Amino acid sequence: MNDERPAEHPHAPEEPPGAPEEGGTPVGRRVLLGTLGLGALGVVAAPSLQRGLESLLAGAADKDPTGLTGLLPNGGGFRYYSVATSVPHKNARTYRLTVDGLVDHPRTYTLADLSALPQTRLVRDVQCVTGWRVPGTPFEGVRLSRLLDAAGPRPTAKAVRFTCFDGTYTESLTLDQARRADVLVALRMQDKSLGHSHGGPVRLYVAPMYFYKSAKWLSGITVTEDVRPGYWEERGYDVDAWVGRSNGRDDEPTSRR
Repeated sequence: MNDERPAEHPHAPEEPPGAPEEGGTPVGRRVLLGTLGLGALGVVAAPSLQRGLESLLAGAADKDPTGLTGLLPNGGGFRYYSVATSVPHKNARTYRLTVDGLVDHPRTYTLADLSALPQTRLVRDVQCVTGWRVPGTPFEGVRLSRLLDAAGPRPTAKAVRFTCFDGTYTESLTLDQARRADVLVALRMQDKSLGHSHGGPVRLYVAPMYFYKSAKWLSGITVTEDVRPGYWEERGYDVDAWVGRSNGRDDEPTSRR
């Protein structure tokens, strides 16, 4: 760990958990050793077994209040984790995304509405602030700038706040950052519809920033006057999370600035 980084590791979307929060469920030594052993198995297993392990861990993570499953590697290279002990499942019938705040035309989108808009596909590395990286990951969805333009931000608008249907996680960007061409409201990842464990059916994808900015289970986009620090930024992480230029890290960039 770089000394310039916060002392605690965040439970960011798809990033491994760090020290348990006060009052959290303790993890016994035998359980931890068993976890590490299972993780080692995933490294040497055949591809078919790795895919099965990844599916198993994704399902287990949905019901794991300790976050222990987030410590396990899987064939896709991601770590499954959530700051909420449980997250409701949404589908095409129940999903809604609200755009509101300092806008002239607030609107609520269904999954069908978002799917009908022009889609942008990006292929970038995904970089976790805790160190792991998944190269060449395709994401596809609607440019956030398109939704903002349709909403019509008012002159006093300077930032965007994101909320999630896990009821806990939040994130923010400046309005200029949100208008970048490599910031998506993503519906697809790795050339398939976003699954629940990866934040589906819709998540934020901020290509040039550390992955904690790419909020899972996106449900609200609120235009505001000022940047409001997100869940992990309130706990010490950088608000401007450019890969390789923040959080005391020097990782290779994932997207051209």
